[in-house]
Amino acid sequence: MRVVFMGTPEFSVSVLDALIEAGHDVAAVYCQPPRPAGRGKKDRPTPVNARAEALGLEVRHPISLKAADAQKDFADLNADVAVVVAYGLLLPQAVLDAPKLGCLNIHASLLPRWRGAAPIHRAIMAGDAETGICIMQMEAGLDTGPVLMRSTLAIQDEETTADLHDRLSENGAALIVKALGALPQLTPEVQPDEGVTYAHKIDKAEARVDWTQSATDVDRQIRGLSPFPGAWTEIEGQRVKLLASRLAAGQGEPGEVLDDALVVACGTGAVELLRLQRAGKGAQDKEVFQRGRPVPKGTHLA
Repeated sequence: MRVVFMGTPEFSVSVLDALIEAGHDVAAVYCQPPRPAGRGKKDRPTPVNARAEALGLEVRHPISLKAADAQKDFADLNADVAVVVAYGLLLPQAVLDAPKLGCLNIHASLLPRWRGAAPIHRAIMAGDAETGICIMQMEAGLDTGPVLMRSTLAIQDEETTADLHDRLSENGAALIVKALGALPQLTPEVQPDEGVTYAHKIDKAEARVDWTQSATDVDRQIRGLSPFPGAWTEIEGQRVKLLASRLAAGQGEPGEVLDDALVVACGTGAVELLRLQRAGKGAQDKEVFQRGRPVPKGTHLA
């Protein structure tokens, strides 16, 4: 099948690899343009851009698809289908209509729950027991199109967004290959109006831990915001990111470190901090973190 692939971050790379491995003809790859990154602020290609170039594929990164010439360039690819996963641009109707079998989106939630930009983060932060992948026929609305195929994954108790991201990426890659093999025989399932929620983009203002919250909420916040932007707290006046945690036994004043194993009291219950990162340093498991500048029992986190 002749495919246009549209994706940008690491999440999308396994999908591109799966399409190639399945023998599909990838006519072109659309992704966001290189942007300044790192200490030198040099332009760095996106993960999909880098992978596509390594595979010898044509890469395009238009700033917008609203212009007539950009839409013509897309239509001239004469694709059977477009596969879209975390691309980063809205597709005008002319683009949606160009491929013979339309545009399929790989969305990392069980639609209609968590439409929008941050479905993995939001599922963990909300304490969802499960999530999954939907292969959706795209239309003009935000993640409103009919679902062609779906799969479900249980969210593990200590899973972070990074962990779940990787599992969902592999699951999405397998599912889109299966869906393309069954097109156009698949029956679209119209999304119900009931159960719609929106996964709004993560705001950095959400990242500071409020230790007066319950241990359950604090644990979900830490895991849901790991690795980016990273939940954080102040330890002896220094900002420290908290990248992994689990629920623990204990009680005390909110923010009080209860033992040398970094169990911290919350408004109700306690959490054990498993992975931390001081400003300007790499992430460390708690054992290594405690050997450097240990946080003793009785310290109060703010």
